[in-house]
Amino acid sequence: MKPRHYEPKVKFVDRISKLLRNKQDVDKFFEIAKTRPNKAIRCNTLKISPEDLMKRLDSMGWKVEQPFSDYPEIMIIRSALLPGEIGKTKEHILGYYYVQEITSMMPIIALNPKPGDRILDLCAAPGSKTTQAAAMMENDGNIIANDLSMGRIRILASNLERCGVTNTIITRHNGIELCEKLKKMRIKFDKILVDAPCSGEGNLRTSPRTLLEWSEGLLKSLSRKQKKILNSVVDLLAEGGEIVYSTCTYAPEENEMVVQHLIDEYDFEIIPVELPLKTRTGIKEWKKSKFDKSLKDARRIYHHDNDMEGFFVSKLRRRNP
Repeated sequence: MKPRHYEPKVKFVDRISKLLRNKQDVDKFFEIAKTRPNKAIRCNTLKISPEDLMKRLDSMGWKVEQPFSDYPEIMIIRSALLPGEIGKTKEHILGYYYVQEITSMMPIIALNPKPGDRILDLCAAPGSKTTQAAAMMENDGNIIANDLSMGRIRILASNLERCGVTNTIITRHNGIELCEKLKKMRIKFDKILVDAPCSGEGNLRTSPRTLLEWSEGLLKSLSRKQKKILNSVVDLLAEGGEIVYSTCTYAPEENEMVVQHLIDEYDFEIIPVELPLKTRTGIKEWKKSKFDKSLKDARRIYHHDNDMEGFFVSKLRRRNP
């Protein structure tokens, strides 16, 4: 079944043209937006090694690639599978792999959780990044995984159980209210992930309806919400602690402008990160706003650069906590 397409609004086309600037680049962006993304999975190393999972998938007749030598757990499925087939295998049910878009794995790679770390995943459901962090931590340390929706919490709990995650506490709160409670309890975190609710411009290939629902008013509203969320986590960082702020959108209002807010209000600095795919630097200015030169170390991931979905990833640390 072919995905349903919606024509992008004129303002959206204009914004992408200003971000990319090159006409060939813009044409390729919208051309790729009409195609389906590749299927990707992440080997759950809490239960199986990438080598053993590859053997199992090969025995099933699947054509699988491991595109990044430093991250053998990341796999692209090249076989043409039946609808739903990827989620019905014994290996998936047993939690040997998690179905996850590759760019969605980049925020945790940037966060780089280690065994023993104290982690806050503020917008955690359905659990793709939480389970990824737990695997990198080898179930050693602690994660607080929070979400507000009970329906999403149920999915999160199910995924944690299926993947054998044992170092995670699930909380159900408005993210800002949770942070206030944690401050009163004087709980601090080594690393915080804010994978913020966003307009989803990077998911045009899987959710073409995004084009229909998109508006500049939505971007501004989300930007205000994202800034409030980041305001709430600042005082939860342990000394030397780090925040990864990420979205699956291209909008500067939700990306560079939000990060600039942290720099201006709380004296944060951006930490350069190395990601295993093609990225572009954060932009220097947007409309009448000019950004700190360190925003070149934020990473923009465009769907037509990697034949994947779009993302924005930034890693930050307070200069003078």
